[in-house]
Amino acid sequence: MDSRPPNLLLLLLTSLLYFWQCARVQASYTIDNVGLTVQPSSTVESGTPVTLRCQVRVSHDNIPHLTHTFQLTKDDVKVHDSTTTEDSVVYKLSPARAADSGSYQCRVIVKEKSKTSESKKLDVTGLQTPILYLNKTKPYQNEEFTATCSAPGEKGALVFRFHQRFNEGNPEKIKQPASTGNSSETTLVLSRVGDSILYCDYEVGLVSGVRHSNSSNEISVLVKALHITPIMNVLPSPNVSEGDVIEVVCKVVSDLKNIEVFLTKDRKILKQALVSLSHRFTAQEGDSGELVCKAEWGNVQKKSNQTIRVKEVFSKPHLTVEPTDIFEGDSFELTCSVSSYDPQKIENHTMLFSIYKDGVKLKNGNNYHTRAGPSANGHYSCKVQARSLTHHSFLKDSKSVVVKAKVLVSEPMLSVVGGTLVLEKPFQLICHSERGTLPIFYTLHAPNRLPESRTVSKQWEQAIFNSSAIYKNSDLKKFLCHARNNLNKPPMASGQQLLDSTIIIEPVSKPVLIPSVRDVSEGHGVNLVCSVQKGTPPITFTWYHTKKAGALAFQTTKKGSMEGSYRISHFRGDHKGEYYCESTNSANKTKMSDTVSIGVKLAGWKKGLIAAFCILFILALILVIIFKRRLLRFKRKTTAELSVKTASTNVERLSLTQAVNVTPGMIGKSVWSDYVSGSESDDQNSVTSPGKPEPQFIEAPTKQADPTGAQGTDVAYNEVRNSKQGVPEPAESQGSVEYAQLNRDVAHHSNHGDHSVQDDHSVQDDHMTDNSVANNTADHGE
Repeated sequence: MDSRPPNLLLLLLTSLLYFWQCARVQASYTIDNVGLTVQPSSTVESGTPVTLRCQVRVSHDNIPHLTHTFQLTKDDVKVHDSTTTEDSVVYKLSPARAADSGSYQCRVIVKEKSKTSESKKLDVTGLQTPILYLNKTKPYQNEEFTATCSAPGEKGALVFRFHQRFNEGNPEKIKQPASTGNSSETTLVLSRVGDSILYCDYEVGLVSGVRHSNSSNEISVLVKALHITPIMNVLPSPNVSEGDVIEVVCKVVSDLKNIEVFLTKDRKILKQALVSLSHRFTAQEGDSGELVCKAEWGNVQKKSNQTIRVKEVFSKPHLTVEPTDIFEGDSFELTCSVSSYDPQKIENHTMLFSIYKDGVKLKNGNNYHTRAGPSANGHYSCKVQARSLTHHSFLKDSKSVVVKAKVLVSEPMLSVVGGTLVLEKPFQLICHSERGTLPIFYTLHAPNRLPESRTVSKQWEQAIFNSSAIYKNSDLKKFLCHARNNLNKPPMASGQQLLDSTIIIEPVSKPVLIPSVRDVSEGHGVNLVCSVQKGTPPITFTWYHTKKAGALAFQTTKKGSMEGSYRISHFRGDHKGEYYCESTNSANKTKMSDTVSIGVKLAGWKKGLIAAFCILFILALILVIIFKRRLLRFKRKTTAELSVKTASTNVERLSLTQAVNVTPGMIGKSVWSDYVSGSESDDQNSVTSPGKPEPQFIEAPTKQADPTGAQGTDVAYNEVRNSKQGVPEPAESQGSVEYAQLNRDVAHHSNHGDHSVQDDHSVQDDHMTDNSVANNTADHGE
């Protein structure tokens, strides 16, 4: 059985697994080193073959077909670029020239990484000797010929220079054309006749500096003189008279062919021929000047010149006009004359004069009279015709004279610039005449100042005068303008139309602000009337309140009105203060009035409300006072009653206590003291808290009542009063002591509860208490 299919399948699976692993694992590599070598040496002679080798060493994890990109630069300029799987690249300079000198570096790029070698310097010494070639070695003077200087083996931008050296002198550079590579072809022109040596050299610019080559081969050159200067003759003479025939001969004596000869005057070619020419003409007055004869062979030119002077038989006629300033209606005269003539050539009586206007003959003769006007305006000239003794006829024209009659200036118009004048402000005046030939002289006569003049010599100019302010309309009548353009006639004066043609604006006077009332009740209205005594309407009034920013109102009056009104309908407290107004009109001069103070009064209902409130407050105060007095009386009465009641209660308690038959032997001293203290506490509570029930007492055995209870009571009372504090008393007199103590407590409590009770009342109460106690004792005894 054949096993090939399974082996192929196994090989395929293995390859897929390998590529899959390679795809999963990222390739690793590093550039170890980049080296650059220069062979045979870093310094070589020009023409030596030089090899530059760049080699790279890369470490990697078995990356197949690893490529390297080599970039070779010279002085940071790329000179070679290649990509290969090889680890080195070779760049050859065969042969090396001076332009190859420089600093070389090699840069290697492997995938995303790169590395650069160290810099290596190459110095190529020496330059190739240039070669000079001339297409002519025996040129004529100023003849162009071709020279070529080349260094075919050199590289770079070479600058060639051409030199000439004479036997007796130093060489000199005659030309340096622009750089065109390693060869330069140009044209040379030598003007110095004789033998000389021509050679060339060149220079090349490197980063390290400029290098110069050796001189080329030397070529002897013979510059031959070119004898083509023309010979010029004027026959019969350069000095001739009008009508004479002149012949000009111009020729070149040379063996050369194709020499062109030109005869020119004032850059105009009169005649042209080969080698020689002859030009004949009759001399005219305008033929005087310089004749030039020029010979041209190739680009070489030679010339000769001759000055010709032509004498006039008679001078050119001249037309004059009198007078020079001609105004319409004036008479003027035209005169045609000749300033000189040659009596040997012509006789005076043979000259014929004629005068022309716009090319049309007006008359024969040298004078013409007419009156100036539009029909007489035009271009005038004259002609003179004469015959010489040789019967040669001459005709000469004068220069044209323009005659245009001037227009006399019309009556000037004086007006204000803009047509509007504001009193109290400076203004400008224009003086203008509708008709009149320029220049026109205007003079302004103004009050209180010297006359001032203006000259108008152009159509767009105007005679504008500055004037100071005036304060009355009638002052305008004092301004007057004069205009003139003819010094032989009086000036024209302006009329009195200035006042009628001017809009006069009078500034407003100081306004007066008058309110309808000075003290305004709240809620009422007030009118603020602002008026002026003078000013040109319409007038704008503005009202202000000194305590508020900005204007309160504006009002522009109608024509003829001199006042404005502003109303505040509902005057409030914040409206009070000072007011003023301003007035202005088209004179743009604002005047401000004096301030007016306006006060505000309370409204009637507020006054009534305040009065009612005051009355109610007084009544309430009176009621409070009355109530307090009654309350004080009530308290006094209540206090008195409480005092009587308290005293009565204490007496009764004392009687009950007296009635109890208790002896010191039966009750201890401490028990008795507590009892007495409890009685005092109860007395105090009865005063501060009347509603609290009185304490209950325990009955005790009583003594036998004294038949004479009243007397005993008095005796006991006296004993109590006369007894000293702290002295023990007998048991039988203990009740009397207690009674006296209670009596003193009642009196003290009554005085402490109401200090307003008078002493006599206290005495009375004490007396009443004594009586009451006595009565109660008596009753109890019974």
